[in-house]
Amino acid sequence: MQKIKSLMTRQEELRELREEPTDPQAQQEIINSIEEVYFSNDSFDIVKYELERLPPVLSLQELEEYRDKLKQQQAAVSKKVADLILEKQPAYVQELERVTSLQTGLQMAAVICTNGRRHLNIAKEGFTQTSLGLLANQRKRQLLIGLLKSLRTIKTLQRTDVRLSEMLEEEDYPGAIQLCLECQKAASTFKHYSCISELNSKLQDTLEQIEEQLDVALSKICKNFDIGHYTKVQQAYRLLGKTQTAMDQLHMHFTQAIHNTVFQVVLGYVELCAGNTDTKFQKLQYKDLCTHITSDSYIPCLADLCKALWEVMLSYYRTMQWHENHDQDEAAAVSSVSDGSNVVGTEENSFDRNYVKKKLEHGLSRIWQDVQLKVKTYLLGTDLSNFKYDDFIFVLDVISRLMQVGEEFCGSKSEVLQESIRKQSVNYFKTYHRTRLEELRMFLENETWELCPVKSSFSILQLHEFKFMEQSRSPSVSPSKQPASAISTTVTLFEQYCNGGNPFEIQAESKDDETEDVLASNGYESDEQEKSAYQEYDSDSDVPEELKRDYVDEQTGDAPVKSVSRETLRSRKRSDYNLNKVNAPILTNTTLNVIRLVGKYMQMMNILKPIAFDVIHFMSQLFDYYLYAVYTFFGRNDTFESTGLGLSSSRLRTTLNRIQESLIDLDVSADPAGTLTAAEERKEKVPSPHLSHLVVLTSGNSLYGLAERVVATESLVFLAEQFEFLQPHLDAVMPAAKKPFLQQFYSQTVSTASELRKPVYWIVAAKAIDYEQMLLLMANVKWDVKEIMSQHNIYVDALLKEFEEYNRRLNEVSKRVRIPLPVSNILWEHCIRLANRTLVEGYANVKKCSNEGRALMQLDFQQFLMKLEKLTDIRPIPDKEFVETYIKAYYLTENDMERWIKEHREYSTKQLTNLVNVCLGSHINKKTRQKLLAAIDDIDRPKR
Repeated sequence: MQKIKSLMTRQEELRELREEPTDPQAQQEIINSIEEVYFSNDSFDIVKYELERLPPVLSLQELEEYRDKLKQQQAAVSKKVADLILEKQPAYVQELERVTSLQTGLQMAAVICTNGRRHLNIAKEGFTQTSLGLLANQRKRQLLIGLLKSLRTIKTLQRTDVRLSEMLEEEDYPGAIQLCLECQKAASTFKHYSCISELNSKLQDTLEQIEEQLDVALSKICKNFDIGHYTKVQQAYRLLGKTQTAMDQLHMHFTQAIHNTVFQVVLGYVELCAGNTDTKFQKLQYKDLCTHITSDSYIPCLADLCKALWEVMLSYYRTMQWHENHDQDEAAAVSSVSDGSNVVGTEENSFDRNYVKKKLEHGLSRIWQDVQLKVKTYLLGTDLSNFKYDDFIFVLDVISRLMQVGEEFCGSKSEVLQESIRKQSVNYFKTYHRTRLEELRMFLENETWELCPVKSSFSILQLHEFKFMEQSRSPSVSPSKQPASAISTTVTLFEQYCNGGNPFEIQAESKDDETEDVLASNGYESDEQEKSAYQEYDSDSDVPEELKRDYVDEQTGDAPVKSVSRETLRSRKRSDYNLNKVNAPILTNTTLNVIRLVGKYMQMMNILKPIAFDVIHFMSQLFDYYLYAVYTFFGRNDTFESTGLGLSSSRLRTTLNRIQESLIDLDVSADPAGTLTAAEERKEKVPSPHLSHLVVLTSGNSLYGLAERVVATESLVFLAEQFEFLQPHLDAVMPAAKKPFLQQFYSQTVSTASELRKPVYWIVAAKAIDYEQMLLLMANVKWDVKEIMSQHNIYVDALLKEFEEYNRRLNEVSKRVRIPLPVSNILWEHCIRLANRTLVEGYANVKKCSNEGRALMQLDFQQFLMKLEKLTDIRPIPDKEFVETYIKAYYLTENDMERWIKEHREYSTKQLTNLVNVCLGSHINKKTRQKLLAAIDDIDRPKR
């Protein structure tokens, strides 16, 4: 109140100040002139500030003036404050009235509170403790009734635990889980009792025990699927709400089952072979365990391994079948009761079904991958390079069947298995092929190049090794799939063996029959068609015994054909042989052996296509080596190769050089302590073969081994024809990236087989006729005669006599060996070509010649041609123009002869020079002669 009074007094003073007449603008200017420091803060000391501002020398007048100024400023500020206070006074009065009203309201509230407390005390005194006690007793009664019900339920729960144990012993998993879940639901209602917490814990333990037993029961599915057993397990997991977890666990069990199965199978064989005396094998890793498998137990162990893995995959297949059927039944049930009352549960079941379906589909590739890795480890754990051929083929067949299982199981191409078996196959095949090449060299070196008698209807398809091609003439059909397709073209292995049996048991049982069929005398006695392929026309007594017997390699078990001795063949009835010799193929026992090897190679290639390139490469080496041997034995002669007549085409020379560089080991006596690389390269090569000493190529009576040459070259041509026949089959299995190799092999090597005829028969043609004698006879002829002669020279008769003798000896040889028309033509072509070139050479030796002498040369040549055409059917006569052109060149003028010399480079320098020298004096002078000789020298210079 004191503050209010002082404010009111202050207001009176301000009112008096405001009543003084003032100019508002002047007042505002005075306020604006006040320094800012006066408005800074409340703690500002005005007196101290003004005293500090006093000048050092004080002036009374100035001080008074400054004081008056400050008073004016103070008065102006006071006047301004007073105006503001008066302006807000009505609001102040109004607020003061509100405060007074609030004070009155608070006093009334205090009175109401006092009255309320008094009334509450009266109400408390009005109620008695007896009434409230009745209510409490009623509440206790209700609680005790509920407790009695709870105790009865608890007693039931305790007795249920015994029933649960009984159901578990009976393996009634769905019933046990259902009862356990109901008990847990009931127990959760009474969890506030201490006895129930113990029971609840016990029920939880029982539930976990059920889950463990369920897991064990689930693991049994992996090796022996039982529909009833699996149905109960799935129902139990569904009650637990762990359908997805069950599927995860199932896949873990399948993975574990694969590992345990293969380990136990391999361990059993390892311990069996070790005599069960060592227990260290159980501690080994599976990979290390596989290395202890012996060669004898390898195939039985592989078969058992595949059988066991088949059982696991079959269980997985039947598991998927169960879920497919179950899902169809559930979908049908849902569609029949679609009232929309349980939409949430249906959606959850649908989600679980989709999860299980995707998990099972994804698991297919995982299971198969595990199977592949286990089999791969087993395959690579043993070196198969020393296995017998039929044992290795059986391994390939088992793996091929396993890959077929994988393709039906999950559509896999089995890259892991293919790569592992490819490694083993390449390793095995290199060793096998090396042995076969050495064997081929042995055959070639012991080959007497006598005919192997076969019927005119002979076909390689009649050989046992090519039976697989008869089963399916289409090269695109895999032989490994034929046993399955023979049973049914639509039923898969899983459908076929779903209810019992094992595809690998059939494979193992068929092995003995197959081996017996392969090795039983090459199939002759066991196969009438095979026997007929080697029988002569009315009796098989004419077939050499060597053709019926086999030489069996102890290491590989192979049975190549044994070479037939010359004596055996000579003892045959010549009349019988000649009956059908016109059309019978010309081949040797070695040729037949190579064809058989090709058949075996193709068997392996068709079973295992990933190594097709390696097999075809090795097949090409067989052909290469045979071709090189024929060339080395019969076609190589440096004397006649230098004639420049193009006997060997550039393609043939390139092929022979390639074979010599890549396949032939020329340095047989090389230092064994050389570099490792050189040793490896030499390991891939074969020494050059040597012709048997029984083959005589120097006798003129036999036309220098013409019969042997015909058999050798024509058997090579026959072999090339068989390769041509097999080309579509090889092309079908050859990888696309490697097909250029196959095309090059056929275009550069196989097609050159017939080209080998020229160099081989050239040697016969060069030696069969005495060309040197003809040159001597021609040298005795006088060519500078002055009159035209009507009688040819005696050397023509001598040459024709040589040809007649040559023709007679050809006929003699043809009685032993059929000489095909292409061979006959080449022989005659070579001889005629050599004769014509000898004529030109003889004419080029003439020192002097007249125009009449040239006419005599023409007469001699025409006489030779006329008689020759009666001996041979070759038309036109080879090199006829070569002789005629040379004879007629004598009549050319100077300019024509120079042009003729430049155009006819087929003649030698000696022949051209002689032509110019002979013409000197007749129609060519010395100056022209020098010019022509210079032209000849220019032509000859690039050759040098």
